[in-house]
Amino acid sequence: MSASHPYDYDLIVIGAGSGGVRAARISATHGAKVCVIEADRPGGTCVIRGCVPKKLLVYGASFSAEKEDAAGFGWHVGETDHDFAKLIAAKDVEITRLEGIYRNLLKNAGADLIEGYGKLHSANQVEVAGRIISAERILIATGGTPYLPDIPGMQDYAITSDEALDLPELPKRVVVFGSGYIALEFAGIFNGFGAETHLVYRGELPLRGFDEDVRVHIAQALADRGIILHSGRVISSVTRTDGLCSVTLDNEEIITCEQIMAATGRLPNVAGLGLADVGVAQQKNGAIIVDEHSASSVGSIFAVGDVTDRINLTPVAIAEGHAFADSCYGQNSRTISYDNVASAVFSQPPIASVGLTEQQAQDRYSALDIYESQFRAMKNTLSGRVEKTYMKLVVETSTQIVRGVHMMGPDCAEIMQGMAIAVKMGAKKSDFDAVIGIHPTAAEEFVTMRTKRNG
Repeated sequence: MSASHPYDYDLIVIGAGSGGVRAARISATHGAKVCVIEADRPGGTCVIRGCVPKKLLVYGASFSAEKEDAAGFGWHVGETDHDFAKLIAAKDVEITRLEGIYRNLLKNAGADLIEGYGKLHSANQVEVAGRIISAERILIATGGTPYLPDIPGMQDYAITSDEALDLPELPKRVVVFGSGYIALEFAGIFNGFGAETHLVYRGELPLRGFDEDVRVHIAQALADRGIILHSGRVISSVTRTDGLCSVTLDNEEIITCEQIMAATGRLPNVAGLGLADVGVAQQKNGAIIVDEHSASSVGSIFAVGDVTDRINLTPVAIAEGHAFADSCYGQNSRTISYDNVASAVFSQPPIASVGLTEQQAQDRYSALDIYESQFRAMKNTLSGRVEKTYMKLVVETSTQIVRGVHMMGPDCAEIMQGMAIAVKMGAKKSDFDAVIGIHPTAAEEFVTMRTKRNG
């Protein structure tokens, strides 16, 4: 420190996840002196205990369906078994490799990494590892944490997605409580590896907030894949005896299983940060309230990613972190747009969408044209699988602008990235119609839909 620079750093980032690392790295390349504090492993939720390891397990689980489908194409596949522990070990090797990449990203950018829990000491100071360090700005990027509902026995016996990624062996019977994307993804993982899988959720359909037609189709597809659905139900209590859990539902039905997983949402990870002590305004769920520049109610403190509870997606956190760095240290003040952010659910089958659901569009526009396509994918015609792909375009009638694109079926996430560009650019239905499709693919259906849905 000096009289001209009274702080240890220009920027302290609390949290070495995707958003925090991007903000730290870009800020450092702009010339800022940066320190990153991380209590766990660099990489954050996405790399260490979220998107990446989860999708590796999704890939592993999907081979069981591929095996079933192979018979229709003339393959004679004999008895097989699966070494779950070997998969977990391979996953761990890959996660360790990615952690090393994140460490090197910070090191190569010139940012310091301090391992320990960071707590706000003042508007410009953070306490970590028994000492206090200071910075002109502090960026909080601590992400989210799984929520365990206050149900008798749930907090004693249930695991969350964090623990589900590190199970030493596959449970033979498992109950997943929840109906969001994490619940559906892990239900598909357990089911794909051969576990008897029960999915318990309060609503009539899973995936609240998604397009209603997609919700209907995914519920049918999950059941067709062998997942046992308990819709309109909640768990009343969980007990455990002799290594087995007894899960009692609100209709007095009891499901006996080896493992119960709570996938009932995530909360901003703010415990122990000391936000209230320095006057940082928060929502009821703990999320840090920020403006379009990710600034909190305290002028020197900023926040990006899931801890702000805006759009809780890794690419959004990365975009927010990059915009913060450019604005504060790159002489390029800018914000990001939260309109038409594409997303995917890696259930089995997967789901992807961009833009408005039909219900959201109805609330915003006076009239809509809805185009749909439902068909058995070519692969399923020989495999014998009855599962159908579902695709949908939501078009504003007066302007013919495509306001929403939705799909359930193989490769939908890869397809939706291209659709997101079109929707972001304000493409009209006529623009879709003018494109010549790639045949034979599922994606070509998006440019060949010509008949509007009646009603």
